[in-house]
Amino acid sequence: MAEAAAIREVLSKGLRSSAFVLGGAITAVFVFVAVVAIVWTPFSPTAMNIPDRLQPPSWTHWFGTDQFGRDVFSMIMKGSHNSVLVAVVAVGIGMGLGVPLGAAAAARRGWIDEIVMRFSDFAFAFPFLLSAVMITALFGPGAVNSIIAIGIFNIPVFARLTRGSGLSVWQRDYVMAARAAGKGAARITAEHILPNIASVLIVQATIQFALAILGEAALSYLGLGTQPPQPSWGKMLNEAQTMAAIAPWLVIFPGLAIVFTVLGLNLFGDGLRDVLDPRLRRAR
Repeated sequence: MAEAAAIREVLSKGLRSSAFVLGGAITAVFVFVAVVAIVWTPFSPTAMNIPDRLQPPSWTHWFGTDQFGRDVFSMIMKGSHNSVLVAVVAVGIGMGLGVPLGAAAAARRGWIDEIVMRFSDFAFAFPFLLSAVMITALFGPGAVNSIIAIGIFNIPVFARLTRGSGLSVWQRDYVMAARAAGKGAARITAEHILPNIASVLIVQATIQFALAILGEAALSYLGLGTQPPQPSWGKMLNEAQTMAAIAPWLVIFPGLAIVFTVLGLNLFGDGLRDVLDPRLRRAR
């Protein structure tokens, strides 16, 4: 009952935030399209139909067709599914490994803290895209290697955030009382630390989700991400470069898909941060 009341309170506060509502709506549409694309698209996103090549937007082909006669709207739908898959798994890798590392660093300090922080410093010394390009170039292009490359970058992000947020909670009175009661570091982390920093991690996850989608699009644009015949927004932009003058819809629609998806996730994350941390909302 308490959890249900807390969820209702969050939704009530969220409905009063324009960023939360607008970002949530855009994100919901994006996720809905990605889920629907698993089982249905208006046309096959990989089927070529040369007689219908470079058709402008119409009632039959809402976003037109490309140089091979493929339906652009269907390709964007399928591309959203691939983007969600890459982003969810990559952010999951980052949280699954980064949060325990950061929690251990905050709880144990000492040499564990030093190792985690030096690993984070080493990872942040290389720009994200450069690191992803290096990994995919070494192990070959493909969606799996893109997920690994993006996931590795997310590990130090969540490790540092968990450590920093956890250290402040470790100084709270109720944590000191738990330690005085004989609770171990692992139990305190599970019962007190992680629940109290969960909101921070959730907000960061939405931001990293948007960055993962951008990263996947960038790698696909460079030919190192999702490989043909599977559609990808970045790959669509790459293939449309030489067609921009005669078929601008090939550039416009994939570009808008990336822009609105990332914008929606950023707005949703910003609104969610305001809802989960009232101090930030009052400060604005």
